[in-house]
Amino acid sequence: MLRSVGRRRILGLMKPPRVANRRHLPSSPFNAPSAPAPVEHFAVNDRVTHDQYGLGSVISVEEDIAVLVDFGPRRVRIISPYAKLTKL
Repeated sequence: MLRSVGRRRILGLMKPPRVANRRHLPSSPFNAPSAPAPVEHFAVNDRVTHDQYGLGSVISVEEDIAVLVDFGPRRVRIISPYAKLTKL
């Protein structure tokens, strides 16, 4: 943007746009909420592996709350969403 002051021209900078007031449409693909990962379901005697404890088998299941897993030397109760537990 150029402004004239007397016989000289001064180059003025434009202000940056105010991004904080921008309104996004709910149907926009750029701000879509990420879908939560599905909770895996386990049954008694399922073989599982855990990042920290290793291989084991499910001893008991509390529906969508926790599972009790036997890893050999120890038994561990793992609470849902079972982030580090994988069914084999």
